[in-house]
Amino acid sequence: MPQVSDLSNPLLMEFWVRPEDEINADLDRLRAAGGITFHSEPPVPDDYPLEQGPGSWVLVNYADILHVSKNPAIFSSAAGITVQDIPMEFVEYFNSMIAMDDPRHARLRRLVSAGFTPRMLARLEGTVQQLATDIVDQIIDADTIDFVTDVAAALPLKIVCDLMGIPESHYEFVFDRTNIILGAGDPEYVEETNDILTAILTAGQELAQLMNDVAEQKKGDDGTDLTSVLINAELEHDQLSASDLASFFILLVVAGNETTRNAISWGLKYLSDNPDQRALWQNDFENLAPQAVDEIVRLASPVTYMRRTTTSETTLGDQAIDSGAKVCMMYLGANRDPSMFERPHSFDITRPAQNHVGFGGPGPHYCLGAHLARREITVIFRELFTRVPNIRAVSEPDLLSSSFIHGIKHLTASVNG
Repeated sequence: MPQVSDLSNPLLMEFWVRPEDEINADLDRLRAAGGITFHSEPPVPDDYPLEQGPGSWVLVNYADILHVSKNPAIFSSAAGITVQDIPMEFVEYFNSMIAMDDPRHARLRRLVSAGFTPRMLARLEGTVQQLATDIVDQIIDADTIDFVTDVAAALPLKIVCDLMGIPESHYEFVFDRTNIILGAGDPEYVEETNDILTAILTAGQELAQLMNDVAEQKKGDDGTDLTSVLINAELEHDQLSASDLASFFILLVVAGNETTRNAISWGLKYLSDNPDQRALWQNDFENLAPQAVDEIVRLASPVTYMRRTTTSETTLGDQAIDSGAKVCMMYLGANRDPSMFERPHSFDITRPAQNHVGFGGPGPHYCLGAHLARREITVIFRELFTRVPNIRAVSEPDLLSSSFIHGIKHLTASVNG
């Protein structure tokens, strides 16, 4: 079994809070070792309800990740999407349909897809633009800002809350709870002395209760937000339960908020570090926007990996893998695979359109909100380039301590250069 030293273990959060060149060098070493290597899991606290698992296969090659993504019957999502096992009652509660296999996954995705129709997304277009305008209004006269909290986090959080009909008075509450769920390994969000599992569960319960309260208020009304649409849908044979809706809301505010805010944050970092690419985009914004946004998502890979669990013995490349084994698809590694991307570590907004896996691999679990995320990133950078064209990062990112999310907690920016 090709096991690599824990010094190069991408399942550990310590791997990801290092300089980019060190991370890239280790990913290249894993690729040179075959791209399919076995690693130990992060240790669990003494009071954790489950034992530390035996480890996981880690994939960093693009082709292997596509194969796993396209074969959900062999590579199941139902046992969990992160490498550490969590109690099964937590799995679907926090992960909704991304921790399900068909037919349950297909059913729930079909029901909630009402929120991502062209009509619903068109309704959000004006909201996205207005929120971007409001955000820049708040920073335009500042000298320096925390770009993450003042810009990058503000837009997707408000969009998701608006989509679900959550009152503005609850935005900060939602923001705090999502930070706890995805930043549980980071002491800024959960104190090291706290019971991390309890903190995560409490945050989830509070978000679920908020969703239940909002849904109750919207029963019988003719609102156009997604909660109203889902609660009042006249479906002959199927309908979302309260628990379905609550777990979907948790997924949406966590995935839809956290991943987009990190893409926007990394975007400013990459543009600040590559002034030639920034100038290109500013001089031809509309034509280059689709490529520029996808290049940000490719290089940032806001969701670092997703786990699958094998349902039978199988083979990846030349490697035999037992039934019941964990397999972690390192999207960030795939998105920097030189066999797929020329100069993969470079930020190049003129890069030809290619099938990066920043929104997940092809298959049933491809990100339902990818189009909305692209629109949000496009609109916020258009607004920034138009009104504060010299905004740039003036500090190194304060990185989230996580192996699951490639996140930035804070990034100081000069508003007028």
